[in-house]
Amino acid sequence: RVLDLLHRVKYEQDGSLTFRRSCAHGVCGSDAMLINGRNRLACKLRIEQLGKRRITVAPLPGLPVIKDLVVDMDGFFDKFKSVQPYLVTESPAPERERLQSAEEHARYEDTTKCILCAACYSECNSLAADPEFVGPAAFAWGYRFAADERDGQRKNRAKLYSGDHGVWDCTRCMYCNERCPKGVDPRDAIEKLGGIAFNEGVSWADAGARHAKAFLISMRTG
Repeated sequence: RVLDLLHRVKYEQDGSLTFRRSCAHGVCGSDAMLINGRNRLACKLRIEQLGKRRITVAPLPGLPVIKDLVVDMDGFFDKFKSVQPYLVTESPAPERERLQSAEEHARYEDTTKCILCAACYSECNSLAADPEFVGPAAFAWGYRFAADERDGQRKNRAKLYSGDHGVWDCTRCMYCNERCPKGVDPRDAIEKLGGIAFNEGVSWADAGARHAKAFLISMRTG
C-alpha cells in the first residue's frame, strides 16, 4: 500500500517525514492525501492499482498545510459541527433505546459510512468558489439526521441547511461522489436535503433553489 511506502521512507530514509495515520484499515480516515493527482486513502490504495507510473503524494488540496502531508482540519470540523450532527429529540427519553425499523434506517444508511476524511471536502468546487460553503461531508451527516424519523428537528434542519453557504450553493460537479472512499455519495445527500426543504415549505431566495423549484413546477405541470 502507499501507506507502507510512506512508512519505509520515514523509518529508513527520512525520519522527519510527517503524515497522519491510525487504524491503517480505511476506517479512521486520517491518512487521506493527494496521490497521483487524486484524493485517496493511503492505507486502501495498493501499489499495483497505480500500475508502473511514478507515485506522487501531496497534502489534501485546499486546506492549510501544517507540515509535509499534514493539513489543518479545524475549518473542516467546525463546519461539521455546524450542521448539528447528532440526534435532537422532542419526546422523553425511553427506558432503553429509541427504536426504528430497518426500512427507516435504510433511508440514510449510506451516510453513516462517512469517516470524515475530507477527501470530498478538499476537492469541492463550491468550496473553491465560496470558502464559507459548508461542504459535502457535513451535509451528508446533516442528511443522516434530517432523514431519521427519531429526530424532531427536520424543519429546523431544513432552514439551517438552506441558508447562506448551504445546500443550494452546491455546483453539482459530482466530485464528492467520485472522491469518497467509502461510497457515501454526499451529492445525493445534498439533493435529498433540498427535497426535504421543499417538503417542509422552506424556500430560499437563492438561484439554486429557484432553479430546482422551476424544474419541480415544470415536472408537475408538463
